[in-house]
Amino acid sequence: MTNRAARWVVGGLGDILVTAGLVLLLFVAWQLWWTDVEANRAQGGTVQALTRDFGRSSPSAPAAAPNEHPKPVKFGEAFAIVRIPRLGEDYARPLLEGTDYETLKKGLGHYQGTAAPGAKGNLGIAGHRTTYGRPLHEIDLLRKGDKVIVETRTGYSVYAVDRHEIVSPFAVEVIAPVPGKPGAEPNGSWLTLTACHPKYSAAQRYVVFAKLVRTYPRAEGLPSGTLDVPGKKS
Repeated sequence: MTNRAARWVVGGLGDILVTAGLVLLLFVAWQLWWTDVEANRAQGGTVQALTRDFGRSSPSAPAAAPNEHPKPVKFGEAFAIVRIPRLGEDYARPLLEGTDYETLKKGLGHYQGTAAPGAKGNLGIAGHRTTYGRPLHEIDLLRKGDKVIVETRTGYSVYAVDRHEIVSPFAVEVIAPVPGKPGAEPNGSWLTLTACHPKYSAAQRYVVFAKLVRTYPRAEGLPSGTLDVPGKKS
């Protein structure tokens, strides 16, 4: 191969690598930014639809049984709104049945087989920490006593953060009816949030455990101050 031909090959290879690098950067930008834009818009629309639907419910309607969802929930269906004041006064994310890839693109996911909001046992919830709206991007900001409110058609379940752990992706015991104690009979009501850890990695899971404080019927509403952002001056 002549020097001229060699330079042509090297130059062409360089152009290909530069183009590939630009394509990769565009893909990363789409994955980390544009999916958030689209997901936040869609999830906000779901929250608005749920709010309208809940508002049409009769305040005198009988509450769901304590070990059931407020209504039969199909896989992938949104049935509740999760509010976490620590993550912002406007923080509201839809909770859908299931935790597969497609479901978690639409909001937070309810681990099938775990407790319903306000019920005895452990309400297991998963969410993205990066991409697709990243609803649990700042899960590490949650502190003991912070409120997690789950709103359904029949009312509100208010949980208070108890503790957090960092575990392997295979530590399924964190969503057991008694967190961390598979096979134990539940005598209380828990909520467990799980998200990938560290950010931009799936090597581990960041887990937050919260205990039920009280449930409020929809007709009663939430007490004043429940949704206040911790530490924010009025």
